[in-house]
Amino acid sequence: MTDKFETGQVLQGKVTGIQPYGAFVALNDEVQGLVHISEVTHGYVKDINEHLSIGDEVNVKILSVDEKNNKVSLSIRATEEPPKKRPKAQPKKQVKQQVEETNSGFNTLKEKLEEWIEQSEDREGSFKK
Repeated sequence: MTDKFETGQVLQGKVTGIQPYGAFVALNDEVQGLVHISEVTHGYVKDINEHLSIGDEVNVKILSVDEKNNKVSLSIRATEEPPKKRPKAQPKKQVKQQVEETNSGFNTLKEKLEEWIEQSEDREGSFKK
């Protein structure tokens, strides 16, 4: 039965069953394969039911065919474009510089505090005379 299918083939199938670990997809009237939960989509899948329902038509790629046990491993995510990469994190040096620039307001506050203390001391001195 599985001798009609080859690794790497992309086919359309119909979801016939869903389990917590994956979905069963019928490739024809006689053969169905399993899409493991990790092969449903790019990224983490917590609940497969959020991505697939029984009766859904899906494109699948055959990952492997075990003719001895009549098992076919399938992937939906292998038929999809991977998501674009996120921009790389800024080097720590740049982040530190940005933090220092943000904190620069504290330096002026410190300077002002010293100025206010001097003014306060001057006022106290003028009252004591």
